[in-house]
Amino acid sequence: MAHSFKLPDLGEGLTEGEVARWLVAEGQEVAEDDPLVEIQTDKATVEIPSPYAGTVLEIRVGEGEVAPVGAVLVVIGAPGEAVPGEAPESARTPTTLPSGPSDSRGARIAATPLVRRIAGELGVDLAQVTGSGPGGRITDDDVRAAAAGAAGAGEGRREPLRGVRRLIAEHMTRAHREVPPVTWVEECDFEGVELERLLATVVEAVAGALPEFPELNARLDGDSIVYLDRYDIGVAVQAEHGLVVPVVRGADGRSPDELDVEIRRLAEAARTGSLKPEEVRDSTFTVTSAGKLAGLFQTPIVNHPEVAILSIGRIAPRAVVRDGEVVARKTGTIAVTFDHRVVDGARAAAFGLAVIRRIQNDSAG
Repeated sequence: MAHSFKLPDLGEGLTEGEVARWLVAEGQEVAEDDPLVEIQTDKATVEIPSPYAGTVLEIRVGEGEVAPVGAVLVVIGAPGEAVPGEAPESARTPTTLPSGPSDSRGARIAATPLVRRIAGELGVDLAQVTGSGPGGRITDDDVRAAAAGAAGAGEGRREPLRGVRRLIAEHMTRAHREVPPVTWVEECDFEGVELERLLATVVEAVAGALPEFPELNARLDGDSIVYLDRYDIGVAVQAEHGLVVPVVRGADGRSPDELDVEIRRLAEAARTGSLKPEEVRDSTFTVTSAGKLAGLFQTPIVNHPEVAILSIGRIAPRAVVRDGEVVARKTGTIAVTFDHRVVDGARAAAFGLAVIRRIQNDSAG
């Protein structure tokens, strides 16, 4: 008997996922628990094993396509077995892919509900689009390419948003739309800080200061502010496939050496794409630094649903006044961008200064 495998609920309120890569092909034999497909969520890429043994009869969602939770991704059964058809309109549930209208030749237009919605928003007639997905299924890339062609055929090289880049675009757009941000910036003396352990030093300072400023370690949930009693600090890492924010759990209870080891481990996993889903979820505050590429300072976007983020500007020898004398010191900037609905400017500034004091005092000691 053929089995239809549907996109499972991967938790964290997930409503859809993008097929990043199929690990099987149509006609291939698979055993139960063999690697089946990689799904890109808004947090990580998750490898899903096959729940069935048999032959891959039909792949219904192609690579780069986004499917809602419950949509049939693939059908697995016996070799040569008929693929089960889709349910008629009266029996269809939200977890099945609708057959949709036909084109002028009476052929069925194969497209997911999400692709149909995108086509409607962009004013694309699906009957005029040639599908590039399995079995001629129309993907969101096909729709966007058709819309782009209508808007300006032949202009430049067009590359559809997909994978991590699409998720980053959606996440940043939502954060910018929903959060009224304000950024506070101040200089910090890093003369005594080992730059190889910079992130560990700053994360330790942030985790130590946050208990005094609970509104910066919080969430805005409807009409309520939720003050969190854990200090799980996200550390932004630039990987080849995009920006990733792995999470240092319980940062307030870790020594500087432990923080340094954990941050290095997470950063390496981010760059190699081996982070586990639980390692990129539920941070309460984020620290970011562009390292040698950092400008004088940045105004980072708050990592929604958090309410604040701290960034480290470029650190370099600069002329400063100490005890009435002009001297050269390793100096940089600390910037705090915060959600002004939750955090007042004076409190954000006090928090930033508290972090700077901890960095300078630790380095002086």
